[in-house]
Amino acid sequence: MSSGADLFVVCKHCGSEVSPYITECPYCGHRLRQRAPKIPRETARRGRRGSAGLIARLRARPARRREATLLEPRRPPAWARLGAESRPFATITVVALSCGAWIAWRGGFVRLDQMMIEGPLHGDWWKLLSSQFTYENGWYEFAALVVVALFGWLVERRHGPAVLLALFLGAGATGALVALAAYPFALVSGANAGALALLAAWSIPDLAAARAGEYYEGDLLGTGALAAVLLAVPFARPEVSWLAGLTGGALGALFGIGLHRASARLA
Repeated sequence: MSSGADLFVVCKHCGSEVSPYITECPYCGHRLRQRAPKIPRETARRGRRGSAGLIARLRARPARRREATLLEPRRPPAWARLGAESRPFATITVVALSCGAWIAWRGGFVRLDQMMIEGPLHGDWWKLLSSQFTYENGWYEFAALVVVALFGWLVERRHGPAVLLALFLGAGATGALVALAAYPFALVSGANAGALALLAAWSIPDLAAARAGEYYEGDLLGTGALAAVLLAVPFARPEVSWLAGLTGGALGALFGIGLHRASARLA
């Protein structure tokens, strides 16, 4: 007796095709088997499948939940979302203070030696901050404020106003301290250190993408041209410190690397 895909069996006595669920051939009466096969109940089969499927789904749910948690992008911190969702008020404030200091000096309300660094501080520690908003030359101020406005807006949009202010003021103050430590009568004025810090910090993700051969949105050639202008200003203006600018750029690059790695962990 052979079977044809469980649809019928062939009687060995007469060769007729008969149902596989009978014990005797209806044509010749030959006994096909001793007992009739058990007919599986569809409801029981569904129940077993349903229960097995339910157990499998319950077991797979924690794994899927863990996988979804790993794949789900983490939300950036609140200080970063604040910069992305609002106007660049911190950048506007920095530019406005620089323009206000220029107007106050031109109007005769303050003197340059009261705000910029000329030699040792002698206790005038506020000059570490005020010197970053003080300019003697209008062209230098224009170049520096263009970089501050552009890259300050980009950094504030990416990381928030707190990061922008900390980077700008911290790089400027650090650059001034390095210049004072290197020269006995250092001249420091303007935001070349803070501007180069913002430029370098913003450029790090694009430089990393370019090195990896990936797509990036920024213009690295234009960024390099602006950096070259700020680095060349000290050779034309004696009141601008080249060492402060280099220090600010290096500090901004280190800061940008840290921010880039932190953002990569949150992504």
